[in-house]
Amino acid sequence: MISIPFFLTLYAGFTHAFETDHILAVSNIVSNRKNIKLSLKDGAFWGFGHTSTIVFIGIIMLLLKVNISDQTFQYFESAVGLMLIILGVFRLSKIIKEKKITVHNHSHQHQESSQCQHLHVHISENEKHVHTHKLAYGVGLVHGLAGSGALILIVMAQSKTTFNGLIYLLLFGLGSVLGMMFAAGLFSIPFSKKIIVNKYLQIALILISGTLCISYGSWIIHKNLIA
Repeated sequence: MISIPFFLTLYAGFTHAFETDHILAVSNIVSNRKNIKLSLKDGAFWGFGHTSTIVFIGIIMLLLKVNISDQTFQYFESAVGLMLIILGVFRLSKIIKEKKITVHNHSHQHQESSQCQHLHVHISENEKHVHTHKLAYGVGLVHGLAGSGALILIVMAQSKTTFNGLIYLLLFGLGSVLGMMFAAGLFSIPFSKKIIVNKYLQIALILISGTLCISYGSWIIHKNLIA
């Protein structure tokens, strides 16, 4: 008989989606979307990728009785950090190519004064709309490595049977899909042209998001490999 708190497990998966590294990753992904529908799909694919990895590692540890060392999970965490850095760099380079951001000086003649140099930033649109969700799924796959060890050890300690443990992981994964869909939809709002029409503000948000992603990824690597 299955004795798993259904809603509690879903809730645990739902809140898991709102961890800092998850939010930074999904905010960089959905910053490329112009409508919430595509962002929701990104969130769902991230959740499916995340669940795929957790269930795969769960099968190895629960069914095959294979022990994975703490040091290995530290390498897993570092891989997530590297992925965040790559994602941030990719997004920053992409926005520069898409928007064709150019900075240059203009000379202006003011009344009763000499010529003055003013810095101008020009943005020309060159957007390509990509509707694939492979990136979100791939990021989710890598993210499933982070924290999966601790989660599965908890499951192994609390579950009476291996079957119950796998059901728990699937429910947890379903909760994370729902949580990330909600997060993706929420964090895509600032990047929607219908909400914020100022393209300079949109780009500023993308630059901040990408920089934070790179910084946090670097911190994760330092924490797990250097500190």
